[in-house]
Amino acid sequence: KLYTIMIQYEYPNYGSGSSGGPCTQSDSGKPVIQLRLAGGKRKHYEGRVEVFYNGEWGTVCDDDFSIYAAHVVCRELGFLDAESWLPSAKYGRGEGRIWLDNVHCSGSEKSLAHCPSNGFGVSDCKHSEDVGVVCSKKRIPGFKFIRNQLSSDEGVPVQVEDVRIRATYSHRKRIPITEGFLEVKDGGKWRQICNVDWNEMNSRVICGMYGFPGEKRFNVRPYKFLAKRRKKNFWGFSVNCTGNEADLAECKVGREIELKGNRTCEQGMPVVVSCVPGRAFAPSVSIGYRKAYRVEQPLVRLRGGALIGEGRVEVLRNGEWGTVCDDDWNLKAATVVCRELGFGSAKEAFTGARMGQGIGPVVMNEVECSGFEKSLTECRFNSEALGCSHEEDAAVKCNIPAMGFNKRLRLSGGRNPYEGRVEVLTERNGSLAWGSVCSDSWGTMEAMVVCRQLGLGFASHAFQETWYWQGDASAEAVVMSGVRCSGTELTLDQCLHHGKHIQCPKGGGRFAAGASCTLTAPDLVLSSQVVEQTTYLEDRPMYALQCAHEEHCLSSSAEQADSTSYRRLLRFSSQIHNNGQSDFRPRAAHHSWVWHECHRHYHSMEVFTHYDLMNLNGTKVAEGHKASFCLEDTHCDEGIQKRYECANFGAQGITVGCWDTYRHDIDCQWVDITDVKPGDYIFQIVINPNYEVAESDYANNIMKCRARYDGHRIWMYNCVIGKSITLYFSDSITSVKLREIGYVMQPFSESVRFAIAQKV
Repeated sequence: KLYTIMIQYEYPNYGSGSSGGPCTQSDSGKPVIQLRLAGGKRKHYEGRVEVFYNGEWGTVCDDDFSIYAAHVVCRELGFLDAESWLPSAKYGRGEGRIWLDNVHCSGSEKSLAHCPSNGFGVSDCKHSEDVGVVCSKKRIPGFKFIRNQLSSDEGVPVQVEDVRIRATYSHRKRIPITEGFLEVKDGGKWRQICNVDWNEMNSRVICGMYGFPGEKRFNVRPYKFLAKRRKKNFWGFSVNCTGNEADLAECKVGREIELKGNRTCEQGMPVVVSCVPGRAFAPSVSIGYRKAYRVEQPLVRLRGGALIGEGRVEVLRNGEWGTVCDDDWNLKAATVVCRELGFGSAKEAFTGARMGQGIGPVVMNEVECSGFEKSLTECRFNSEALGCSHEEDAAVKCNIPAMGFNKRLRLSGGRNPYEGRVEVLTERNGSLAWGSVCSDSWGTMEAMVVCRQLGLGFASHAFQETWYWQGDASAEAVVMSGVRCSGTELTLDQCLHHGKHIQCPKGGGRFAAGASCTLTAPDLVLSSQVVEQTTYLEDRPMYALQCAHEEHCLSSSAEQADSTSYRRLLRFSSQIHNNGQSDFRPRAAHHSWVWHECHRHYHSMEVFTHYDLMNLNGTKVAEGHKASFCLEDTHCDEGIQKRYECANFGAQGITVGCWDTYRHDIDCQWVDITDVKPGDYIFQIVINPNYEVAESDYANNIMKCRARYDGHRIWMYNCVIGKSITLYFSDSITSVKLREIGYVMQPFSESVRFAIAQKV
């Protein structure tokens, strides 16, 4: 049976409607209609507008439809208002009659039936013109839904104002809240749900929407005791979920519950939900890490996302990370990814490389999941990705637990909420107080963590002086120093930092740390194929290398070299693509670029790339570097306009979808290997090595190749992107050394510990 929604407004601002049958007339003589949102691949607050009139469901034509009509539709469905409307059957073509055409609403009407139109059933439209709306997620406070039973094979979605897990008093201080009574807000009041028809699939949906990967059993005794002492206020219906829904609003209303005051639900009790947190969100290290959901194998990861729990989906296959094509990509598959990684259900399933383009192979296509797989790799898929490119990389946005991260940190004094002095909430003298962060060693990685913790995306700049921002005068004291982050931490206090003994020679005030944030960032990736194809050796006389010598592009032995002697140079071209979502721009403005007289050009970044030749145990045997004397769009993908050109002291940068090529025949595009003996080596290139410019993904800034040098020729092969530097040390020794220099060790993963130790 389909429980179709009739609407009754219970406060004067919105008037009142009739709850008569589907073909009745209201007191004003106008017909009473019922509305619903339909269509595939949608959320509960959006969809194709469908009207129930004269015993039949039909659609609305998009001719003359407006945002005012969308407001009327959304309010009639219990939402605050409309965000947008979509023409041309964006949510698929409907069936049956097209009930309304040329609808003209002012926005103040109480029902779509009250808006002037051609009349019911009078239309010259086709279903290719069916209109859809996107409503605000917020419900009208106190809105009352009256449900009438109509014959149908479908069920009506659950429609309530809000949902919450209400923890017991002893658990309310725990973060996150993982267990408690489930309550829904309907008609302006919080109500419990009777657990007689409740099942695990329902709990799975609730846990997913609150950012938890799964549900678990709980001790029912204390809840039975509390339920007997509490006043009963039950919601009047049961709930039917399949377990795949991303929100309770997508579940169906079940049977009606007879409300008998304190005798309601005598055979049961109020629903209690208990969820398993992901490991990153465990309440405590000792208990949480042992009991929390564990990722069995790191076969899937997210890259390029601005916020926690979002990013481009990448899958490990045959030892190589690749992406997923967005053909048939949907919320079921996205939810499998989210739960696998320890998050809740998916909020969004993005297509069209919304989180930037990946690299490597496209390893999965036409993914089809039931929604209950433990890993995306268990879903059915087509391994042939013919026709798929990285422009079609799939991405997700997951529900995450409410951790209150943004309440422990703030940006103060900035011109807008995305910038300011970093201030931290800490305990001082037995009470909580705000304080500033020492700017010594403060950089882009630390600012990245701040922006992510605040939900503001990526860092655009890190500031070591903040005198131009008037922060909170009561937060002048430095409460955190020696902060060093790997960039993967969820909060600033997870980064390495000095303990209670603050060390900040400059003090706070004008030298307090600051940050500015942005929701998009560039992502530079080197073409490994170009490096392999362009590598060669050149013997060049010292008298032809004077400018390069002045810019320190030769090895140290060149200091004593005779002008007639030769240097052996390992030359290659580098082609650097911007696969991100915003342009790559030098941090320094025009006026601060450095002029080099010998080469007669400006350097916008003194160190743009590092070139290193290492032996097989990671010891550096030769090195080089490249300053960005000219960052420009050498070539762009089809349809993208070049924006940056170095000629005439022009603006420098790399546009999204373009690439900059440093040819093998320009100065300093080499490594001086004059003193290197024949043998097998590792050749490494690192772009933006000092993290001067923020990027959405630094992991793909490293390229490594195997190199074989016989004293006369060199072979470059097996070049790979994104391989982290292998470090050879004992973890326990590292911990001791870090503690010796005054750092607090946190429970990081292996990769994070390695990254931190590398930076330290």
